[in-house]
Order: sequence, then structure tokens, then C-alpha cells
Amino acid sequence: MAKQIQAIRGMKDILPQQTPVWQFLEDRVRSVLNRYGYAEIRMPIVEMTDLFKRSIGEVTDIVEKEMYTFEDRNGDSLTLRPEGTAGCVRAGLEHGLIFNQTQRLWYQGPMFRHERPQKGRYRQFHQIGVESFGMSGPDIDLELILITARIWRELGLQDLQLQINTLGTSAERAAYRDQLVDYFKQHLELLDEDSNRRLESNPLRILDSKNPAMTELIAQAPTLMQHLGDDSLAHYQAICQGLDDAGVTYVENPRLVRGLDYYSRTVFEWITDALGAQGTVCAGGRYDGLVKQLGGRETPAVGFAMGLERLIALLEETDVMERLAVPDVYLVTLGQAPEREGVKLAEQLRDRLPTLRLISHCGGGGFKSQLKKADKSQARFALILGEDELQKQQIILKPLRGGEQSQIGISELESTLAELLAR
Repeated sequence: MAKQIQAIRGMKDILPQQTPVWQFLEDRVRSVLNRYGYAEIRMPIVEMTDLFKRSIGEVTDIVEKEMYTFEDRNGDSLTLRPEGTAGCVRAGLEHGLIFNQTQRLWYQGPMFRHERPQKGRYRQFHQIGVESFGMSGPDIDLELILITARIWRELGLQDLQLQINTLGTSAERAAYRDQLVDYFKQHLELLDEDSNRRLESNPLRILDSKNPAMTELIAQAPTLMQHLGDDSLAHYQAICQGLDDAGVTYVENPRLVRGLDYYSRTVFEWITDALGAQGTVCAGGRYDGLVKQLGGRETPAVGFAMGLERLIALLEETDVMERLAVPDVYLVTLGQAPEREGVKLAEQLRDRLPTLRLISHCGGGGFKSQLKKADKSQARFALILGEDELQKQQIILKPLRGGEQSQIGISELESTLAELLAR
């Protein structure tokens, strides 16, 4: 017997019983972004490898170890996208979207990284990303953070903590970088392997180390805030004031960094302690240097990305699953004439009650068999139409989750169901 083909390790099927919570999440996020005036953009999953080398950097873990890269028949090096920002900027430049104009864009879809699979981290994972271009003030940074806060409220998610920091300008960060390298060089014996490797290429990432043995060393390191000029401080303070005015609680975390040179000023993350090590569910920041780095003019930009698998894991711990995508009604028909009448009746109900979720039984079977399938569907009610009911122009409404069944006129069915749906 041939070996059964299975999904690639770290790439998961999303099964029918799981998709309702995905649809709920995607619909709520889409609704919020539409209300703020963000337009959807859809980019290819595959891009030229050079796009990510130029944007993310060749000395990062993503480019060095984690990208799915291959050559096509023309000899071009192609990569499954590991993140969405670079592709969004590429599309904006290619189609003239971010040339001397402001843009508010969002996208969603799968990303790919060859990491060790674990809870909340997969080799194919899904993100919703939001990017804005052409606005340099703190107001757009604040807007993005407020959007994320509204999304959590709409999803019913609590206990997410907002952490914020500022990275200053590239010149301010360069001065800080030199001081940071000097500090860590005085303590080489305390650095782990990753930190030693990052010391010259990406020293700010050492501050983001999760190694508990380095906690005290990192806590005593110099802070970037000491190197900020008046403009950078004012930008950061305006965001903090805006969050205070909006009633959004936050924690200032001077160790929150991004390791790439094109990041500047604002960085933020929403974190939770409910997912173990994979506690970041959304991360964002300002990246004013990226558009120029990819061949465009110097353009202010800020954005964020949220990990859908991690948000799904949080939603599954709430009562949202009990409220999603269960059918309202399962239509049971017994006999040839009721089957034909049932098809017409179901279509009429779908026309007149657009929010009604109705399953019509198909495939034959007796009364007990059909009712068993109705119960298995998790529907709230069964509608039962047999020869006797059809002759009387009546139908049986049977609650499947407790309650007494009743017989009502077919002409009254629409109004009865509309009333039940409103409860």
C-alpha cells in the first residue's frame, strides 16, 4: 500500500469546524479597517528574493535561515513571502500608489518561514497587515494603534497589553548603537551565541533576547531615550498623550526594538501571557527609510501586522465558538411531494430572510435518520414537512436544544422565523 500523503510539517489544514472563527476574525477586522478608510491590496505570494534581501537584510535570521527560496526555470531566485510589508511597498512603487500622495492600505494572506513549528508558530502562517504612506506626524501612528485597540474590542478580546517605545531617527540610533556595542563588548562572556553573532551586525536585537540568563545584563544596558533629540521626543510624547486621551492603557518598554535600519521612531506590540513563548499577537512601527531603500523617494510610512493563528488561539478560549456559524434551521422533508415543496420553501425563506442559515436535507432517508442529522448539524430548530403537513399547509417547528415543538401555517413561517432570529 502506498504511503498516505500528508500535509507538510508546520503547514496546517484549516478544517470546516475551524473556519467559522477565522471568518469571524477576518470579517471584524475588515469592517474596522473599512470604517477608517483603509483600502485592500492583494500582492503575490511569490516575490523576487532580492526584494527581501534589500528590505529585511541579508544578515537577519529570516534571510539567512528561514526563507523558502528556489530558482525557477529562467534561473530567477524566487521566495515565498516571509512578511507583507516589502511586497506592499514594491507594489506601491511599481504602480505609482505612493508617489507624492498618501495611502492607507491593508492586506491579508499566508506568509512562509522555515522555523521550528510550535504552538503559535508555523511554517505557513497568516497575517493581516496595515500600511500607511506619506504621513509623517504622530497622528497616523496614533491612529494605527487605536485601530488595533478597536479590533480587540470588536473581537471581545481582553487582557492584551500594549507596549510602546521609540527608536528615534537613524542618526540618533547610530550614536546609540555605538554606545550599545561598547557596553556589550565589556561583557562578552555573558553573551549567548545569538547575541555574539548580532553584536556587530544587529546589536539592537540583543535587547530583544528572550534568554533569561541575559536579563540583568540587558536591564543595565544604556537606553536609546537618552540619545533622542527634541523632535523625536515630541513625536513620541504626542502619541502617549493621544493614547491617554483615548483611554488606551500602555506600558513604555525601552527594550522594545526592531533590528532593521529602516525603522524609525514609533514601535509597538500587543502581547499576551496566554500563549506561552509566542506572546506577541500584533507588532507595528514606523519605517520611514524603507521606500527609499527599495528605490523610491524618501517617504514616511508606518504599519502593523497581526498574527491570525495566535488571535484564533485566543478567540477559541472565549465563548465565540458557541455563537458562530451554527445553522438556524434544518429542513426535514418526508415524501416526494414534500421534498419538491421543501426546495421551493427553502429558497423563498433565503430570499426573504437573508441572514437565515438554513440547511435543507439532501440524500434521502427516513424520519429518524434525518432528525439525527439535523441534531448533529447543531441547528437550533428543525422544520419538518411531511405529506400530512403539506396537505394542511402546515409545518412542524421543533426546537433541537430544548422546548416544545409546534405546528404552524406555512404562510406564517417567515414571520415566525424572523422573530426567532431577532432573539
